Amino acid sequence: MSFQDRSIQCSDCGATFTFSAEEQEVFQSIAYTNDPKRCLSCREARKSEQYGNTSYSRNNRSQMFRVTCTQCGRDTEVPFEPRQGKPVYCRACYSKFRTDR
Repeated sequence: MSFQDRSIQCSDCGATFTFSAEEQEVFQSIAYTNDPKRCLSCREARKSEQYGNTSYSRNNRSQMFRVTCTQCGRDTEVPFEPRQGKPVYCRACYSKFRTDR
């Protein structure tokens, strides 16, 4: 089936946006039966409202803390704040530690 770019009016802001042939192919491949109702900026705004500004962001990463691996001494980052006196491992050492247990 050959798709062609189509112009659609956004249901939120009223702007006209292009529903490209590539997007139509993607919609068909994931079995979406309806065309999009909103332009890209309105879709992003709606997702942001729905999921909150920080939880949906593609660039949102949890805070990372720089540490030195207790086992090998390599500098690494972990997604938690290390506690005094508790060992902290890099990914490789942690994997070995987990399989040895």
